[in-house]
Amino acid sequence: MKQAGAHLRAANECDFTVWAPEKQSMTLHITAPHEQRVAMQKDDMGYFNVSVKGVQPGTRYFFAPNGEKEFPDPASHYQPEGVHGPSEVVDHAAFAWQDKDWRGLPFKDLILYEIHIGTFTSEGTCEAIIPCLDELAATGINAIELMPVSQFAGARNWGYDGVYPYAVQNSYGGPEGLKKLVDACHARGIAVFMDVVYNHIGPEGNYFGQFGPYFTDKYSTPWGTAINFDGEWSDGVREYFATNVIHWFETYHIDGLRLDAVHTIYDTGAVSFWELTRQRIELLQQKIGRTFYLVAESDLNSPRVVKSPEVGGMGFEAQWLDDFHHALYVLLDEEGQERYADFGQMEQLAKAYTDGFVHSGEYVKFRKRKHGASSVGILGEKFVVFNQNHDQIGNRVGGERLSVLVDFERQKLAAAAVLLSPYVPMLFMGEEYAENTPFFYFVSHTEEELIEAVREGRKEEFKDFQWDTDPPDPQAESTFLSSKIDWQKRNRGEHRVMLEWHKVLIDLRRSEPALQNFHKNEVRVHVLDQKGFVLRRSSRNGEEHLLCLFNLSGHEAAHIFPAWTEKWEKILDSTEERWLRKPTLPGGLYPGAVSPEVSLVLPPVSLAVYRSGRQADS
Repeated sequence: MKQAGAHLRAANECDFTVWAPEKQSMTLHITAPHEQRVAMQKDDMGYFNVSVKGVQPGTRYFFAPNGEKEFPDPASHYQPEGVHGPSEVVDHAAFAWQDKDWRGLPFKDLILYEIHIGTFTSEGTCEAIIPCLDELAATGINAIELMPVSQFAGARNWGYDGVYPYAVQNSYGGPEGLKKLVDACHARGIAVFMDVVYNHIGPEGNYFGQFGPYFTDKYSTPWGTAINFDGEWSDGVREYFATNVIHWFETYHIDGLRLDAVHTIYDTGAVSFWELTRQRIELLQQKIGRTFYLVAESDLNSPRVVKSPEVGGMGFEAQWLDDFHHALYVLLDEEGQERYADFGQMEQLAKAYTDGFVHSGEYVKFRKRKHGASSVGILGEKFVVFNQNHDQIGNRVGGERLSVLVDFERQKLAAAAVLLSPYVPMLFMGEEYAENTPFFYFVSHTEEELIEAVREGRKEEFKDFQWDTDPPDPQAESTFLSSKIDWQKRNRGEHRVMLEWHKVLIDLRRSEPALQNFHKNEVRVHVLDQKGFVLRRSSRNGEEHLLCLFNLSGHEAAHIFPAWTEKWEKILDSTEERWLRKPTLPGGLYPGAVSPEVSLVLPPVSLAVYRSGRQADS
């Protein structure tokens, strides 16, 4: 495994390595604290290497391919002066980790929480998140998922324009800040996942092409030229990104990575990039003694994503299940079908619960072709579900969260639909207390031509949705500042009610054996005449059952309780006074206990959960 970049050794000696197979020469230019130029030696694999004595942490440097123009290190671990400035040598061994007893968490037990570091706090840094961790843990959150932290241009960005995949964003606090956050999370029993982007490199500060054939014209992506995973000279590219995975796990103690849009990563090699990466991860797991996870964002609706590479799969632990979001959202928001025209039937949501993929080979109008394959039989723990994420909110012209789109009661139903599902749930920062600030798309580029291209690109993206207003200027600082959440809302009024609602749902998920069974073939859904549905969850041993009664409509619905148990006891009721935004009705419209074969009327926009009593002898 060839490690590009700058790596300190004992006695203040540093190894500098850069891959540039088609360059004839390479010069290392150390700019600070003492200027020095050193010629590098090239090996048979196209790597230039040199060891330099007297190098201290904080030393800054450039590389000059063929002795000409200078550029930062493509494998830089820190860019303190931004994407165009020198790279900095980092002493990773100097950090005093306190998490030696941390062994991670089973993936199926996670409650994920997506965070954008820049807008989660007023400071917008890794360390500023730490004071909030105790409250997250008290809510039941045991895993945070950071939107990309790799160095991007300026100080404001979603992170998907990163141009230094090994470097932690300087405005977020750099390497030290991220390590402190991870260490603090592990001390509180919270795992840390991070979003990484291997399908493209951002536009500003992208100097990869000055070093080697990192890109290919054979494929294209929505963001420009594809990365070269299977063409000429692709060995060095594959090595670069496979080693990057290990870098985050080993150097920063990250527990899992979420890979952006894996369907735009193209590799036709006999040994795929995914198989290569999986082999590296397995070796690291044996070395360190804990499990590391890869989670995919995939547009394929293919079960191969979560199958082992040995059987032709990609080897991901899990993938985001967008179909679940789409199927649920259009039933909660009457305007949702304008956005997701192929969804809108209660039976589709039922299929999302029992099967996973809703589109599993059917004709899809949006794609103008058949799409997907069946995921029946794949364990629920192989899918991550959500009501909101950065894409679903930020790709609306007004950046509206669900709390702005639907009323309070429907928000409660949405939370229950996710947290009572046989899948791994994820919340977007602030969702647990019904945060209502927008989350916009924002950038802070320095090149005027690029800034204008981004502005026009956003307008073009929204054109098909026929919005009557333009999106806010992504370059404006005000767009970024208005996207920051207000953490103190969680302690006030209806926000406090929603927070407590989430806590109770998470507690139920952890305490009820029926909610810990991820075998989807044991999940049953009964549709209530397009008004709602009844989700039945059963424990693995078949002895305990839950009925989750959802009425998503503004009208009453009826359900007859099954006869195979002697009694059903209520354990949660969204109509009780404590869960109402403004209590105006008598608390608790659902009876506390129900006998079998009794027809129960479900109030409009409501949820109740019943647990079975002693099983009938029959």
